[in-house]
Amino acid sequence: MERRLGLAAATSAVAGQVIAVGIFLTPASMARTLASPAWLLGAWLLMGGMALAGALSYGELAARYPEAGGGYVYLRETYGRRLAFLYGWKCLLVMDPGITAALASGLAAYVAYLVPLGAIGLKLVALGAIAAAAGINIRGSVLSGRVLAGLTVVKLGALAAIVLLAFGLGRGDWSHFVPFVARHPGAPPAAAALAGGLISAFFAFGGWWEASKLAGEVTDPARTMPRALALGVAIVTGAYMATSAAFLYLVPLERVTSGEAFAAQAGEVLFGAIGGAIFAAIVVVSVAGSLFAVVMLLPRVYYAMGRDGVFPAAIGELSPRFGTPSRAIATEAVLASALVLAGTFEQIVAYFVFITVTFIALTVAAVYVQRRRGGAAPSYLTPGYPVTPAIFLSLVLLLLVLIGMNNPWQALAGAAVVAAGLPVYELMERRRQRRHFQTAHGRIA
Repeated sequence: MERRLGLAAATSAVAGQVIAVGIFLTPASMARTLASPAWLLGAWLLMGGMALAGALSYGELAARYPEAGGGYVYLRETYGRRLAFLYGWKCLLVMDPGITAALASGLAAYVAYLVPLGAIGLKLVALGAIAAAAGINIRGSVLSGRVLAGLTVVKLGALAAIVLLAFGLGRGDWSHFVPFVARHPGAPPAAAALAGGLISAFFAFGGWWEASKLAGEVTDPARTMPRALALGVAIVTGAYMATSAAFLYLVPLERVTSGEAFAAQAGEVLFGAIGGAIFAAIVVVSVAGSLFAVVMLLPRVYYAMGRDGVFPAAIGELSPRFGTPSRAIATEAVLASALVLAGTFEQIVAYFVFITVTFIALTVAAVYVQRRRGGAAPSYLTPGYPVTPAIFLSLVLLLLVLIGMNNPWQALAGAAVVAAGLPVYELMERRRQRRHFQTAHGRIA
C-alpha cells in the first residue's frame, strides 16, 4: 500500500479510536469505587503512564517492522507464524467484529435518544453506520485519514467545550473536590476499589495499540508511528482527566450513581433541560469516530495474513481502483453486521478480553526478545529501556490476575476457542507450502 498518511492521521487513529462512550460512562464507576477526587485523577494518570510505556514499546516494534498489520507482524517476527496466526484468528473470528458491532449498536442507542427508533430502527442505524464506515475506508486511505482526523477534532473540541464551559461559567462548585485525597465515608475497601478503578481505566484506554496497524501506510514510519502513538496516548490521558474533573465540578461524588445518570446530571447542570440531548449528540459523534477508526485499522491484520498465505489469498488483495484492502474491510463489515443482527456481541467480546490482553503483553515483551537477538537497530528505540516495557508488563500482569480471578471460566473459554485455531493454521500452512513448492518447481521446470 502507498505511504500517504501523515502524523495527524496516525495520531487521530489513536485518539479517535480510544475516546468513545467510555469517557461519559467510566468516570462514574471509577468515582463511585475510588470515592476520592485525587484517587480518580490519579488512576487516570497512572493508566495513562502505563499506556504511554506500552505505546513507546510499540513504537520501537513499528520502527523495526513498518508493515501493515501491527501486532500480527510483531508476533510473527518474534515468536513465529503459528502464534501470530492465533492472534489474527482471534481478531477475525470474534474480537474485531464484536467491537465493531458494539460500537455501531452503541451509536444507534444514542441516536435513539435524539430521534425515536424502534427495535428495527436501532439495527438499521447500526448497520448503516458500519456500511458507511466501510464504504469510506474502501474509497481510499487519504480520504479515510481526513475523515478520521475531522471526527477526532470534533470530538476533542466538544470535550474541550464541556470542560471550558463547566469551569468558565461557574455552574459547579469547588467544594465537590473536598476532601481531595481522603476517601468519602462508606467507600469500598481501598485495595478492591483501586483494582476495580484500574480495570475500568485500562479498558477506557483500550485500543491505542491498534494504530500500529497503519505502519505500512504512513510516511516515514520509523519516525511517525512512535510519535503518533505517544502523542495520541497523551491526548487521551489529558482528555480523560480534564473531563472527569469537569464532571466532578458539576456533580458531587455523593450523587454519582450510574454512568448514564452521571452524564445526564452533568449535562443538566451545564446546559439545563436540553443537557441530556446535547450530551447524547456529543456521544454520537464520539462513537462514530471510534467506529470509523476500528473499521479503518482492524482489517489490516486480515490483509497481512492474506498476504502471508495463512488466510485466503483474496483477503490480502488490494482494490485495483482505490488501492485499499477492500476485501478485508468488507469481511469485517459483514461479520460485524451479522453480530448486530444476532445481538450477541457483548457476551462474545467479554469471553476474549483475557486472551486479548495476553497477546498485547506478548507483543510488548517482543521488544526484549528483539533486543537480545541483536542485529541492526531501528532508527527509533524505546526511551528508558528496559524499564519502560517492564512498567507496562508489570501492570498488565496485575490486570490479568484480576481479570482471571474475577471470571476464570470466561478466560479459559476464550483461550480454548483461540487454541481451536491450531488445526486451521496447520491446514492453511500445508496449503501455503504446497503452493510455494508448486511455484518453485514450475520455475525450475
